[in-house]
Amino acid sequence: MIIVTSGHVDHGKTALLKALTGTHTAHLPEEKKRGMTIDLGYAYLPLGEGEKTLGFIDVPGHEKFLSNMLAGLGGVHYAMLIVAADEGIATQTKEHLAILRQLQFHEIIVVITKADRTNSEQIDTLISQIKQNYPFLSRAKYFITSAESGQGIAELRDYLQQLPERAETQKPFRYAIDRVFSVKGAGTVVTGTAFAGVVNVEDELFLSTGQKVRVKAIYAQNTPSKQGVAGQRLALNLNVDLDRIPIKRGDWLLQSVPPPTDRISVQIWAETPLNESQPVHIYHAASRTTGKLVLLQGKNAAQNDRTLAEIMLDSPLFLTFGDKLILRSGDAKTLVAGARVLEIHSPKRHKRTEGRLNFLTNLAQTENTSQRITLTLQQTAVATSHLMWSEQLSVMQLDNALVECGAMRYQDTCFNADYQAEKTQQILTALATYHQQHNDQLGVSKARLYRMAALNQPENLIYYFMDEMLESGKLQQTRGWVHLPEHKIRFNEEEQTRWQWVLKEFEKANGQAIWVRDMAKALGLDEGEMRNFMYKAGKLGYLTPIIKDRFFLTETIYAYARLIKLIAEKEGKASVNEVRDRLNFGRKLTVQLMEYFDRTGFLRRKGNDHILRDKNIFDL
Repeated sequence: MIIVTSGHVDHGKTALLKALTGTHTAHLPEEKKRGMTIDLGYAYLPLGEGEKTLGFIDVPGHEKFLSNMLAGLGGVHYAMLIVAADEGIATQTKEHLAILRQLQFHEIIVVITKADRTNSEQIDTLISQIKQNYPFLSRAKYFITSAESGQGIAELRDYLQQLPERAETQKPFRYAIDRVFSVKGAGTVVTGTAFAGVVNVEDELFLSTGQKVRVKAIYAQNTPSKQGVAGQRLALNLNVDLDRIPIKRGDWLLQSVPPPTDRISVQIWAETPLNESQPVHIYHAASRTTGKLVLLQGKNAAQNDRTLAEIMLDSPLFLTFGDKLILRSGDAKTLVAGARVLEIHSPKRHKRTEGRLNFLTNLAQTENTSQRITLTLQQTAVATSHLMWSEQLSVMQLDNALVECGAMRYQDTCFNADYQAEKTQQILTALATYHQQHNDQLGVSKARLYRMAALNQPENLIYYFMDEMLESGKLQQTRGWVHLPEHKIRFNEEEQTRWQWVLKEFEKANGQAIWVRDMAKALGLDEGEMRNFMYKAGKLGYLTPIIKDRFFLTETIYAYARLIKLIAEKEGKASVNEVRDRLNFGRKLTVQLMEYFDRTGFLRRKGNDHILRDKNIFDL
């Protein structure tokens, strides 16, 4: 468990931690020289063999080092606000208080330091002022301490020891890097806070930059360990060459690497009045970037307003639902708001419609994963990887959540019954419209039906719906063409007469193929009209085009397939020359016929020969 300390410079944070743990957290030469914390400092308090170890992060109080402070606040559930008894609430104390409130810690403990420099009456007055000016601290625990005399140190230590663990160990491992260095004899070491999950020695993880790394050793809460868990400060020894794969503060170690997001929907709590659109600095864990904050529920937000907004990030971040952000002004001098991530990869259009705002409002009010998945899947089908990352779930956890909310998963897409019913109806409607407009066509291919009915939806999922509709009889498929069961194409009376003329021409051809243009000339018809007729006859199964505009009678194609199968079964192969001689064809037509059989999957070309691939295709 980790506890962060914050407060104004020189109010005694570092001295307090030394009194609690025996460790001086200042580690940089400049810090020791100047007597104040510039970067993050760390101290640990073992609670006994087999017991937990408390970790403390000493964050810098000076305004110039505020970004270092913010890097230390991610993934931590408890905070101590340090206020010197002789100085009270100072400039940085106010800003730290605002940040602590915005990050919504489970508990903020107020520690009055330097009690030896004033009297009890002044301390009581200070505590009353804090409670009056900061109502969210009215029920906080207060401790009066002195690092010099030891006053209150034991009581504070005892209280911290009994704080409950709030680690999310069941989620995938997620670790924010805030320091990187090399250790002689060990190699690359990173330190940071484990937001969630568990890591073991020899585990393979991914840097957020995409490189796979292996964990060689672990220090958990400053103690050698075979395992690190959420809520701990971890030092991880990685098999990484920093010269080849640079690592920096703000990078992550993860079990899998999703695409980072540069557009998010958030719920904000305004610290100062906000305009409809303004530049901001965004702080998340140890990461920092700039971007634009856009209000979604009005052109202004007053101080303390909770409202919905969108943030467009100049550099993408690895964010999940519920992550907390700190927003500072465009010049990075003023805290403007805190934010809670509601949606990653928010849409670019229609962001202020009533439906969108209702969706985000409801999303902000959800209490668990199942509720959020239920709400999200009311909008559309969602990629499995997106839900797993946004909610930080394993595949098994996701499947359990889907069962709980009555939703389903097919391959890499999650959806609910309403979505399937809607897409099924769209497919039926699109096909009915097509039949009405093209009643001389048997149907369409699956690919075309997808484009007609559900373009921009997950293609493999729509094909799955089509397969279920075929199985249930809602659709039928004839020679590859998908159509409604009641739809049939047939020759009208005039076409029936024409078909008899066409059939006589094929009888005259004595088993040869006929070109569309030759058939049109023989019957004295327009070539375009003849082409449409012969392709319609093809859809009805009477003719088969082996190449564009060159047709055999379908029954002839089946006869030739039986002959070739006999040759291939006897010889182990069939060659163009042998088929040509047996059929008394020219070589060009024979090649076209064999290539047609290759395309259908009946044969497979191997060098100059053709071997049987699926001998059952042309069985009657």
